[in-house]
Amino acid sequence: QVQLQESGPGLVKPSQTLSLTCTVSGASITTIDYAWSWIRQPPGKGLEWMAVIAFDGSTYYSPSLKSRASISRDTSENQFSLQLSSVTPEDTAVYYCARYRTMTSQTYDYWGQGTQVTVSS
Repeated sequence: QVQLQESGPGLVKPSQTLSLTCTVSGASITTIDYAWSWIRQPPGKGLEWMAVIAFDGSTYYSPSLKSRASISRDTSENQFSLQLSSVTPEDTAVYYCARYRTMTSQTYDYWGQGTQVTVSS
């Protein structure tokens, strides 16, 4: 069974860097067809796609976040991470990691439960 689990700080101060990690079990992050995304949902708003790292390590970012976001992976730990710099209260959201099937269904088929991040001094 595939499981994704987000981890990170619940509270971050403005201007700091937010670091989140997604630990994947039941599937390898290097398997062809899989891409691993970070998606967030601010309070009262819809889902916002942030970044993705594919099975081969290639990365893609939302244009609105590209200057502040960095996605990476640790294949030995089967984890992928997101760093978001210079956070503001507008970055307050529930952050999710999710798996995307690039070649078959082209859908998100597994999601983490989400982790609440609040940006406040």
